[in-house]
Amino acid sequence: MTLWLAIPLALLLLVIVVLLVILTSYIHFHFRVCRLGKDDRIELDLKALFGLVKFHYELPALVFQGIEKGIKVKLEESGIAPVRKDQDLEEQIDKQSIAEWLKNIRIALKATRGLNKWLKDTLAHVQITKLDWSTDFSLGDAAYTATAAGAFWGLKWTLAGWLSRQVRLIKAPRMFVAPVFSDELSFSTEAVCAGKLSMGYAFYSGLQLLRRASKVPGGLRYWKKLLSRNPQASSEEEAD
Repeated sequence: MTLWLAIPLALLLLVIVVLLVILTSYIHFHFRVCRLGKDDRIELDLKALFGLVKFHYELPALVFQGIEKGIKVKLEESGIAPVRKDQDLEEQIDKQSIAEWLKNIRIALKATRGLNKWLKDTLAHVQITKLDWSTDFSLGDAAYTATAAGAFWGLKWTLAGWLSRQVRLIKAPRMFVAPVFSDELSFSTEAVCAGKLSMGYAFYSGLQLLRRASKVPGGLRYWKKLLSRNPQASSEEEAD
């Protein structure tokens, strides 16, 4: 075999090996919701390509400003993908923003053939490796607290059962409810969920979403608007 033929074949083999390694890797996620007293915190960590790509999202503050103004949130974002990225964003969650989200969901449903089935199939390949949820609370009355503790247990296991039908639970969830018998109202909870999704299936799922959107007239154009920084619904969308 001549050198001019061996070099391209070696490069092609190297590309194939790299692609196989990437597609057989996993996207790992770690989600944590915590409320201790009046302090709220939501954290999300994403890691892919064996740690070469990392993202960390954190909501260190949730401030309720009334019915009209809604909730003020501060989002802290950092990561390496592969260029380091750090930024802080402040947003207002009010009736207008919620209405806009619902509007975008309706557009996504119209712009994609079988979006619900696609989402269900994708979730079925998500593997949950950890699911812990602990709650401590007091209603200020021992009898009421004990009764509510049973209701909390039922609610948690109902949600866990529903989740087990949507994703793959690798380990059994751990649920804790600790009633605090005191004369003061108190509530604290912490939920941790960790899991992974195959990079190969994530790539396949993305292609399937693209295929489903392409089968709807204007579907790709609608998705482009939804994925833009400030998506705006066109008059055509309202007319549908």
